[in-house]
Formats: sequence, structure tokens, C-alpha cells
Amino acid sequence: MTQHASELSQAGVATVYEAAGQSGLIDVDLEPILPGSRVAGPARIALCGQDDNRAVHEVMSHVRPGDVLVLTMPEPRAVSLLGDLLATQAKVRGVAGVLVNAAVRDVPDLREMGLPVWTRWRRVRAASKDARGSIDVPVTIGGATIAPGDLVVLDDDGAVVVRAPDLDTTLRSVRARLAKEEGLRARWLTGELSYDAYGMRAADEAVAEGGGGS
Repeated sequence: MTQHASELSQAGVATVYEAAGQSGLIDVDLEPILPGSRVAGPARIALCGQDDNRAVHEVMSHVRPGDVLVLTMPEPRAVSLLGDLLATQAKVRGVAGVLVNAAVRDVPDLREMGLPVWTRWRRVRAASKDARGSIDVPVTIGGATIAPGDLVVLDDDGAVVVRAPDLDTTLRSVRARLAKEEGLRARWLTGELSYDAYGMRAADEAVAEGGGGS
């Protein structure tokens, strides 16, 4: 898992998404609190009660180094599930990053801490601590189902999830895509245009010569 996480984090969200057949996109707006961060790791999930973060406190007793915390609730709203005190616990326990399908607060402290966090909103609205919620259950965020142990990849482009059974296949596809992109990049650096290389110019010219096909 460590090798998968390292390679997929370096490859980045866009490459992993494309290599996985354009699947696994967590299709919501996410703000990186530490722009430039690249993170990947197995999902450790807290499904909170609505507008409640008791489950976030509980999940801290389950995390392992390298985990990506996924914090969500039934209806995502701008309620703060994570602040500097909970983030301190996550940092000490070696969490690689945090995806918050709600709000965070204490943003200056989170940045100083250096813990990569991606969030839907920044808001100081407090959560209650009454509903226990659930730990390590599958959740759906932005149309993507995330199960415990699935690999979550995050960077400035957003987030993508790779199902645990698909990790080996996806990693091979990522390596192949990176090699292909490197070859294309070398061609574009010589001045070649994708418009020509992909046959788009020839197709447009053929249509023009044929009177537009109308």
C-alpha cells in the first residue's frame, strides 16, 4: 500500500483519474488549505451525525500512519467538523491528509501545523457532539463511493478514489500513461502540435473541402 500511495500521489489526481478510465472522481469543489500538497493513502472514514463531529473524535483512536481521513455527514453543510485541536491529534498519529466534506476552522493554525487538509468550506459554525455516527463504513461523496481501505488521492486538482481491489491494475495504467505523456511532451517541446499529431487539422480540412458535409 505504501508503494501504491507514493506513486499515485506523485502522479496526481488528473493522471490517476484518466488512467483509471475516468472513474473515481470525487466530484465536488474542494479547497486545499496547503496549496501544492500531494497526498495519497488508505481511507479512514468518519460518517458523522448531521451537523455533529463526535465521530471525528472517535475515529482518532482508529487512525494509522499514512491514512487519509475522510470526514463527512449525511447532508454536507458548512458546519465545522475539524479545527486545530482535532487536527493536532491527526498530525501526531501520522495522518497523511484529511478530506472534509463539510467545513473546517482555525485555518491559520492548520497551515502552521502543516497537515494537508481539503475542505468544502471554511466556517466557524460549531458542530454538536451528541450523535455517535459510524466509523469505517462506505460513504458517497461527489458521486464516488469510498470504502475503508480504498486509496484516496488529493492535490490541487481535487480528489479521486481508487478501489482497493483495483490498485495494482490502476498503478500499471498510471505508469503507462506517464510514459506516454512524457513522450508527447518531448514532441510538443520540439514545436509539434497536437492539432496535427491527432489528425484534427486533416479532418477539418477534409470537411472544408467537402463543403462542410451539409
